[in-house]
Amino acid sequence: MHVQDSHWSSASAVATGAAMSAPTGHGRADGTRTTPLRVDAQRNLEHVLRAAREVFGELGYGAPMEDVARRARVGVGTVYRRFPSKDVLVRRIAEEETSRLTEQARAALGQEDEPWSALSRFLRTSVASGAGRLLPPQVLRVGVAEEHGLPDQARVPQQRTQPAAGDLRLVPEEPALEDAGTAQLLDVVGQLVERARTAGELRPDVSVSDVLLVIATAAPSLPDAAQQAAASARLLDILLEGLRSRPA
Repeated sequence: MHVQDSHWSSASAVATGAAMSAPTGHGRADGTRTTPLRVDAQRNLEHVLRAAREVFGELGYGAPMEDVARRARVGVGTVYRRFPSKDVLVRRIAEEETSRLTEQARAALGQEDEPWSALSRFLRTSVASGAGRLLPPQVLRVGVAEEHGLPDQARVPQQRTQPAAGDLRLVPEEPALEDAGTAQLLDVVGQLVERARTAGELRPDVSVSDVLLVIATAAPSLPDAAQQAAASARLLDILLEGLRSRPA
């Protein structure tokens, strides 16, 4: 997975400006409405959101709105009536995926007594859901070692712009502002990581960013669903072995 930074550096500003220009009484720039939707309008919204998850999950956040409209089988004007800009739609999808991951982490934390079981359950559930393909870049910051000749600063993987793009590639980015949803996700996953580390079951050098990067890495986008599920499960097994501590 690669996360494109161009749709995030100005997301807050775009969302604010779109909210000012949105028609009164019809909705807000974040895709929510102040008045109830008609049945057909609600159905179109659901189609657009489902299509956006699929398209962005397959092609990355660089995919054009026309692709979303085509997958949803609606006109591109219908998409723009609900989401005044692409940045607003991207933010909506990323916020929903962040919230879903947070709930999955909380469930693992509350339902598993063993620290390693809780962490591995969270990772397996998250990877199986495909959430890693839609994670926003601010939760994927990773430190880059000085030995690579790069300063030790916040980095994010770059989003795919085409299906055939290469593997993870670290690119510089200005520090992103973390919203409340991102902070909650990092906090709950941090608890899972700390419990497993304290129990001696997680390598001491593994960070929250590493765990989230596992979710992104173990969620390849393949054309065949069965092949994709098998590849994800196999890759996650390998990555979990790498995370687990070994007796001295």
